[in-house]
Amino acid sequence: MVRYHGLDGTPHEVPDETKRVVLRAMGVAADDDAAISLSLEHAPHRGETRMEAPQGTHCHLPHWLQHSRAWGISVQVYSLRSRRNWGMGDFADLAAFATIAAEAGADFVGTNPLHAPFLATPERRSPFSPSNRRFFNPLYIAPDAVPGFSRDLADEARLAELRQTELVDYQAVTETKLAALRRIWPVWQDLADMPEPYGQAAFAQFCADGGEPLRLHALFEAISADQVKSGGAPGWRDWPEDLHDPKGQGARIFAAENEDEIAFQCWLQWLASVQLEEASDAAKAAGLRIGLYLDIAVGEAPDGSASWSDPGLAMRGLEIGAPPDYFAVDGQNWGLAALSPSALVERSMQPFTDMLDAAMVSGGAVRIDHAMAIWQLFLLPEGELPSSGTYVRYPIGGMAEALAARSNQHQSIVVGEDLGNVPEGFRELMGAIGMLSYRILYFERHHHGFLPPDAYPELALACLSTHDLPTIQGWWDGNDVELRLSHDLIDQQGAAHQAGERGNERRQLLGALEHAGLLERVGEESEIALTARMVAAIHRYVARTPSKLFVARVEDMTAETEPTNLPGTIDSYPNWKRKLTYAIEDISKHEVFRAVAQGLAEERPKQH
Repeated sequence: MVRYHGLDGTPHEVPDETKRVVLRAMGVAADDDAAISLSLEHAPHRGETRMEAPQGTHCHLPHWLQHSRAWGISVQVYSLRSRRNWGMGDFADLAAFATIAAEAGADFVGTNPLHAPFLATPERRSPFSPSNRRFFNPLYIAPDAVPGFSRDLADEARLAELRQTELVDYQAVTETKLAALRRIWPVWQDLADMPEPYGQAAFAQFCADGGEPLRLHALFEAISADQVKSGGAPGWRDWPEDLHDPKGQGARIFAAENEDEIAFQCWLQWLASVQLEEASDAAKAAGLRIGLYLDIAVGEAPDGSASWSDPGLAMRGLEIGAPPDYFAVDGQNWGLAALSPSALVERSMQPFTDMLDAAMVSGGAVRIDHAMAIWQLFLLPEGELPSSGTYVRYPIGGMAEALAARSNQHQSIVVGEDLGNVPEGFRELMGAIGMLSYRILYFERHHHGFLPPDAYPELALACLSTHDLPTIQGWWDGNDVELRLSHDLIDQQGAAHQAGERGNERRQLLGALEHAGLLERVGEESEIALTARMVAAIHRYVARTPSKLFVARVEDMTAETEPTNLPGTIDSYPNWKRKLTYAIEDISKHEVFRAVAQGLAEERPKQH
């Protein structure tokens, strides 16, 4: 775009250099105006992109859900405590939690993105900044479930220490798990008559199906580990020049000299896929009609496996962000690489569908982070301020059609995260193609207070909050305001204003609950402590909406006070590290968990 409008309608002119960077990233010669004119003259696709999808494009919605509603529980998988895991939640814990959710009356369990991270540098832990979205995080493997495991491979005292920590110690967990898995690897190779799906023939088929993308991801992980071991960087941009090209001589020599390590990395991906599928099967067997609800991040790290393995796919020199608005006056840089719209068109959307397939194989529902990305993304040149960015349009017709096709093929419900700067008409398009909107209690308000339940749309997933927002206990107590102040995200004046506003919001929420008949007048708001009955009433209020799906955060069901992620911080707050206070063996005994689950089961009873 040569010009775009902000949330307040203010027009923003796009710098000429930004336009050139965008064009070059899409393979257009853009050194000067003459080159640009010549390139555009011969462009195969010209004209304005229209916000529409092909007729008949519609995502999957189960027949039983068309005239009913369902609810589920979301978890950060790494945060799950158990008496058997290795210091962070894993796929075995996810399967166990799915059974707990089913017994409570739920129909799905939502997760954080499970994409492949930089395994060589586990502290790069944000699930929304993955190395590759086509593959999974091996740290979620349960080593004790792998054939070839024996108790002598585990230091039980060390595992007990890792289980007891308040925060996930990613470095220690990674070292402990990989050490055990490296010892299991040769044992597994010598085993015969292994139970399915852990047989060697299944692994061979997985490698054949994964083909070159799997091999290159494994090669990336092997090189990354070798570089870090030698004091180098995990990301390819800081590797020696001869390793920048995955098909170059340096990479070929490394591959030839490290065949076993590459096979081991493929094996890790296979184990992760097998155990995620086992968790999905366990969820369905326990009675979750939708099963797992998986999250798909909006982009990938620019120095990760995806951009290295397929150099022509990412928009190099550009990063995803957000324009200046009321909440971030300078805009935002998310530090993520975006898919090239021209590459998507040239490849008939295959890279997009490959990414969807990875999640939908095991996910009865998926959440598309920043759903507007099928229409446009705000991109900015690397090293520049967000004010120099611009929106880049995507082939929405082809992407919507591919999304619906994969949704129906895998029978996977699609939820679109439509928060922030949502273009006019986009939510109408979502409804037309059967993509559920994403509605959050904290944001669903008007000047009088909180919207009544019947004001929520039917084709939506409703919830109290997300991983980027405070828990209901933290919100009620105002902990999030204090956190933002202590991390210099707001000043004293801003904190005082937000604290005052929170008092108004609490009063408005109590009034909404009373009006809905969910809570009797309980006294002065300033003196009220949040009880299990009140938390259940708040959940029932949002669950009472006509929205097809409702999801409760497990953190809200166990009275957690600290947020999962504090936007605007990197190292000053333990983002994506905090564990649940209660182990999954005890979680269903929690007073708040029981009260919320009972309330949700009454508001949204299963109808067979």
